Amino acid sequence: MNNDRIGFIGLGNMGHPMAKSLEKAGCTLTVYNRTAARMDGFEASTRVVDNITELLLHSDIIFTMLTDDVAAKSVYEQILIHDIAGKLFVDCSTISQDCSIHIAQALTVKKSSLLDAPVAGSTEPARDGTLLFMVGGDQKDLDRVAPYLSIMGKDTKYLGKNGQGLAAKTAVNYFLSILYQGLAEMTLFADSLGLAREAMLDIVNASASGSGATKVKTPLLIAEDFSPAFALDLMLKDAELAADLGARYPAGTAVLNTLKDASANGHGKEDVIAVIEELKKKS
Repeated sequence: MNNDRIGFIGLGNMGHPMAKSLEKAGCTLTVYNRTAARMDGFEASTRVVDNITELLLHSDIIFTMLTDDVAAKSVYEQILIHDIAGKLFVDCSTISQDCSIHIAQALTVKKSSLLDAPVAGSTEPARDGTLLFMVGGDQKDLDRVAPYLSIMGKDTKYLGKNGQGLAAKTAVNYFLSILYQGLAEMTLFADSLGLAREAMLDIVNASASGSGATKVKTPLLIAEDFSPAFALDLMLKDAELAADLGARYPAGTAVLNTLKDASANGHGKEDVIAVIEELKKKS
């Protein structure tokens, strides 16, 4: 591993455990988050700063993990006013291709560069360091940052030019949105047949229809506890990104409409599998 100084901006549900993995690995780390309370819990070896200017001063490679296009534009507008020549930015956010490519172009003018590197995996893989990174950008930049991605993730897939990592992430989450609605619908259907929910979910997870996604949502469905590992509003954002890129197929369109209704009816901050509460009304 190189001796790069690492910065991390955005310490939400995903960013915080990702930054902690870098800390545990002994990286020279500086962190910043707009909400200061999210910076609690780091060791004395990590530099905690209260502004982006200071983070840039102490960082060669900067990871960002931000909520959406608005947040990404806000952070990178603050970054772009500085002398950032030679710095490498790695954006792990799930934002639109257009936004990411615009940021990459603006950074190039400032003689720095960007990788879009969104992740597959939610909070538990982030804590365990088993995320999968989907990367778009220059191969030499990926080679430079690969040792740090390997700390936070189990695998990295290089997809090509800037924006292609986000294309892959959008396609994956499009599929996940359909899978989660299918799981919720199956659960309600089995309930209506008088089948025990726990038994049916065990069958799903032991069969060809099971996956990591179904297994991680099983405890939430059994307990009917929708504390967010991945918030419904975030899935709605990703489904809308997919639709904007042309994914207007029947199943995806139906799921998008359900997610919109669920969000409007107060489930947006709950886990995405809370879509089952909206589907109850439609059955």
